[in-house]
Amino acid sequence: MPSIARVTLMFNPATAPVGGPDFLRSAEVAASSMGIEVKAAPVHDVAEIERAIVAVAGDANGGLINLPDVFLVAHRELTIELTARHRVPTIYQYRYFASSGGLMSYGSDVIDQYTRAAEYIDRILKGAKPADLPVQAPTKYELVINLKTAKALGLEIPRDLLLVADEVLE
Repeated sequence: MPSIARVTLMFNPATAPVGGPDFLRSAEVAASSMGIEVKAAPVHDVAEIERAIVAVAGDANGGLINLPDVFLVAHRELTIELTARHRVPTIYQYRYFASSGGLMSYGSDVIDQYTRAAEYIDRILKGAKPADLPVQAPTKYELVINLKTAKALGLEIPRDLLLVADEVLE
């Protein structure tokens, strides 16, 4: 009988922008069609980050999703170091996690968002009323894969995934 894959979503309920429960429900719906179990790992302090990562490490078929969260961004070096030490495959939302040694990231292009925000500031300084400007959502997303980390974790990234990545770090 094949083993069931499990993914744990790590977030701080107090600081996750949309809220961990919203991400959790979306992940459960998506994962159920693929036979993947989803588990929440709410963390409030550094000790809970370590406990969550160690718990995932104990599952041979487990992986971690580091949700977008200012708390986890503030502790990114610790998270990357712990996931490497405990050999936990992890995906992050922001490119700078993969650039700092995380396995991979998939999320909105932060530089593109700041560029678009600067354009709004320019329009406001030229007299546009903020209330008249349309709300903007991210339009550019990027997948970054760190092959050095994949090798250290003993993972082989599928060629098809490498081909669609926006950047592959070696």
